[in-house]
Amino acid sequence: MQKLAVFGSTGSIGRQALSVAALHSDRFKVSVIAARSNVELVSKQIEEFVPDYVGMYDEAAAQTIKSRFPHVNIVAGGEVNALCALDGIDTVVNGVSGFAGLFPLMSALESGKRVALANKESIVCAHKLVDRALKESGGSILPVDSEQSAIFQCLTAGRKEDVKSLILTASGGMFRDFTREQLETVTPEMTLAHPTWNMGKKITVDSSSLFNKGLEVMEAGWLFGFEPDSVRVFIHPQSIVHSMVEYTDGAVVAQLARPDMRLAIQYALTYPERTLSHISGVSPAMLSGLEFFEPDRNKFPALDLAYEAFREGESLPIAYNCANEVAVERFLAGEMKFTDIPRCVEYAMRRITKGKIETIDDILCLDKQARVLAGEFAP
Repeated sequence: MQKLAVFGSTGSIGRQALSVAALHSDRFKVSVIAARSNVELVSKQIEEFVPDYVGMYDEAAAQTIKSRFPHVNIVAGGEVNALCALDGIDTVVNGVSGFAGLFPLMSALESGKRVALANKESIVCAHKLVDRALKESGGSILPVDSEQSAIFQCLTAGRKEDVKSLILTASGGMFRDFTREQLETVTPEMTLAHPTWNMGKKITVDSSSLFNKGLEVMEAGWLFGFEPDSVRVFIHPQSIVHSMVEYTDGAVVAQLARPDMRLAIQYALTYPERTLSHISGVSPAMLSGLEFFEPDRNKFPALDLAYEAFREGESLPIAYNCANEVAVERFLAGEMKFTDIPRCVEYAMRRITKGKIETIDDILCLDKQARVLAGEFAP
């Protein structure tokens, strides 16, 4: 019986991780759930999974949960991340969105845990610290994002030294066929209707702007140890081929599946085993008409900004990620246009303090600076 801690339990990844755990209740015990403030959903999860500990980042929400479940161990605020390090926890599912996901990741890795990771921002902003924790504490990371899970699986087909390139696929979002003029008219309501995936607001906007893919380019390079020129991106609207690895002998190995995050989550939880799921396979008949094409970087400058940040590898990835978080919030609030998002991020990248990243405090300082810069950007 594998004991799980599910962080971000009320988000898309967390809910799907819990559904996998429920499907395989003979294999998994949900010992910890942690969320920000969704009292009603957490209450239902407590009733269904009966965890040993519940973490609520919001103090008021923690008090409400405590009043409803007086016999459950409730942890609140900044102490929640320490639940990753509890004795007996085998795997931590990190579905916390945004930069905040860094803190449970570091807590888990520093205690030597295996982490099923769906939070790309933590790798982008703190890859040096993550690498150090992996080397010093013996923890491990298994990717949960469909693209990184696909790369992970495809890399088992050969030796790292025989890999020519990693090929990430992207659906292209709602606006892949829009002209630059049409992109100027995009509204938040239009953006949140993703054609393939059911995700949270932030990642849905990032998918359509290709900022999500920019983050994944950096994440793939740092997770698997490849340079920027070895990581490529293709638009694949059908979202059947989740990513590919090209080898030096000319072979290209691809991972194909229906667009369902539960498959990648289950693979991370059961690795190296593969276990029965309720997700139907891909029929060869579904492969007719699959499309792949280069992204238009003039219309979607997020990718060029990502490669610039990837090559610098210190301050710029933090500016890229954190300024984008603010820019998306401002777009959804009606303060800027969809096409202002990359302009806002570039503004922060050009002005952020440059220097080596050595500590969490370095990251927090630059995170704050990037958010201030993104907030002062005038569309």
